[in-house]
This record gives sequence, structure tokens and C-alpha cells, in this order.
Amino acid sequence: MTEILLSLREVSMHFGGLKALDKVSFDLCDGEILGLIGPNGAGKTTCFNTVSGVYRPTSGEIRFGGIRTDGLPPHRMAALGIGRTFQIVRPFPNLSVLDNVIVAMGLPCYRGIIPSCGSWKRQKTRDGAMELLSKVGLDLQAPQKAGLLPLGNLRRLELARALALNPRLLLLDESFSGLRHEEVAMQEELVRKTRESGISILLIEHNMRVAMGLSDRLVVLDHGLKLAEGSPDEIRKNPEVIQAYLGKEGHSNVA
Repeated sequence: MTEILLSLREVSMHFGGLKALDKVSFDLCDGEILGLIGPNGAGKTTCFNTVSGVYRPTSGEIRFGGIRTDGLPPHRMAALGIGRTFQIVRPFPNLSVLDNVIVAMGLPCYRGIIPSCGSWKRQKTRDGAMELLSKVGLDLQAPQKAGLLPLGNLRRLELARALALNPRLLLLDESFSGLRHEEVAMQEELVRKTRESGISILLIEHNMRVAMGLSDRLVVLDHGLKLAEGSPDEIRKNPEVIQAYLGKEGHSNVA
């Protein structure tokens, strides 16, 4: 039986009278790509924020690797093995691509002010950062200022920085947004290779072709509630999902 890596049980997140999440439950198995989809305002990013420690849930329980984690801060979640990308990519624009990745390797390298001074330019650290850049196809851009990269390369840099945490679970927040067709294909291949390396993935994606093509299973949210859960084929045919999210022409839209 496949081990459950991430488990949410009746997780709610309220902002005053707004129920951004309302008793949402689902599991993500080790080695799985799980898609989290739904219309704007469905609660997807709020769900990511509760998993990654940005928000403490109003109620419910989150477990990662068998450890209860709801309420732990983001740096603790990162140390436990959760990496994350963001829809809006914000690298350190005046640092090189290589140094952006080195900074992201901070958890194992910089345990305090004095250790950080010795770790910043260590050859082992630089070699590890270059290996990550090679994996995402940015090794030739290593000396370039990150602020000069086009969006497609910024998305790949964001992935390299998340991988620098050596995560067990990677949260991808609309990593395909704004990409051209050929860039989407490259990013899909990177996500698949990331899973093949042993990293589980939870992704938010509005591009339904991408979400259906990459995900082993999908969870659909609507107005903070879990509307459906199942394989891409089951979600594609679910009449409630078609009505709430995919639209009347949902079958053709997700083909």
C-alpha cells in the first residue's frame, strides 16, 4: 500500500465571516502528483498557505510524514521537507542566477550568522547550486542577473530554488502561468522528472490540459468546499465539476 505523505482532515480557514476553506479533507500519497483545481476564489492558494505554514487553520488537522503540522511556521515546514513555488516569481533581481539558488540553499548551510559567512561561497555549495541549475536547464545562465531573465526561465529558476530545500513534497502554484506553448512543454517535462526523482507534487493549475495531463488524481474546490476528488477521467466527466468549473463545454475544454 502506498504511504500517505500529506493528509488534511476537515481543514477550515476563516477570515472574519468568510470561509475560505470549509472542512476540506484529502490525502496525497508518496510519489503522487495531485492537482488542486477550481475557479478563482475557490480556496486553492489558501489551502497551499495552510499546508506550507503561512496560515494556521481555524480548525482541522494537517499531517505531513505522519507528523501533525498545522500551526507550524513556514521555516519549520521547509525544514520538514516542503518546498514551494509562487505564481508571481520574485527572485533577487540584482543577484546572479547562481547566487539566487545558493541563497535558497540556506536551510542546510546557514544555521547562524557565523556559519553563514563561511558557507556562502563554499565550493561544495556552489557545485550543488550548479547541479540544480543544470537539472532545470539554466546552467548557462548561472552568471546572469536574475532580473534579466524572461518569464520562462524565471519559472525554472523558481523551481530550482524550491528544489534547493531538498523537499519531499513540492507545492507548485500556477507554475505554467504566462508561458508560451514550447515553454509549457519544457515545464511539464521538468515536473515529471522532479516526480521521477522521488519528490511528490501538489499543484495548482488553471491550464486544464496541463492539470489533467500531469496529475494522477485531482481535488476540485469551489467556494472553499471540496466539490470532487478522483482521476482526471472521473473529474472530466463529473457533472458538478463541469457546471461549477469547466463550463458547459467542459468535455472539449479538457480534452
